[in-house]
Amino acid sequence: MTDFKTRPSARARKQRNFTKMEDHVMQSETAFYSKAEHYWKEVPPTVDGMLGGYGSISNTDINGSKKFLQKFLGEGKGKTGTGFALDCGAGIGRITKRLLLPLFRTVDLVDVTQDFLDQARMYLGEEGKRVENYFCCGLQDFNPQPECYDVIWIQWVIGHLTDDHLVEFLRRCRSGLRPNGLIVVKDNVAYEGVIPDVVDSSVCRDLNLLRSIVSRAGLNIIYEEQQQNFPEEIYQVHTLALR
Repeated sequence: MTDFKTRPSARARKQRNFTKMEDHVMQSETAFYSKAEHYWKEVPPTVDGMLGGYGSISNTDINGSKKFLQKFLGEGKGKTGTGFALDCGAGIGRITKRLLLPLFRTVDLVDVTQDFLDQARMYLGEEGKRVENYFCCGLQDFNPQPECYDVIWIQWVIGHLTDDHLVEFLRRCRSGLRPNGLIVVKDNVAYEGVIPDVVDSSVCRDLNLLRSIVSRAGLNIIYEEQQQNFPEEIYQVHTLALR
């Protein structure tokens, strides 16, 4: 799953702003997740579908991510290896194809929608031979193999997890890292509090809440930056490197 959020009006922000995720999830967790799964099953398995009709920003997104990630890769003390990466909420493999496969020898994909993973096998083409696993699983239930990955990339998907499940998932990701491994979270951030999206059953958190969740997971933010040159009508997108 990959998607980003357009900004609501100021009036809508005021009416729909919450201070924590649990205020939004008044329904059962099961319904929260099942509604999201149903939404994504109706989305066409294309780049434009993955980006909510904003397929034109894909190059900007990938270029920004590549510059961010290359700060950490290489040889030497504290550098992150380039052997194995995990693409979380991978969709049809847009990020795997454009960002991860060019930089890593092997990549795994995980997504909750089997149709997207089936499409990924074709979309990735010849380079897809370097994909080892296609995991069909929600991130709230996904358990990375311990000490397996150099980089775990998590983009435009954390809004589909409750706060507690996101904390637990990040903890499992931490255990899934090789020495000097890196978790990267790239996502929309709200201006204040938590903004729900009833269409795709997700939320958008502000940076303070996201930083608090990272801390609860026992991780540190070692670098953070805002993605530039995105359309003004979408929420700001920030990228965080975690260890």
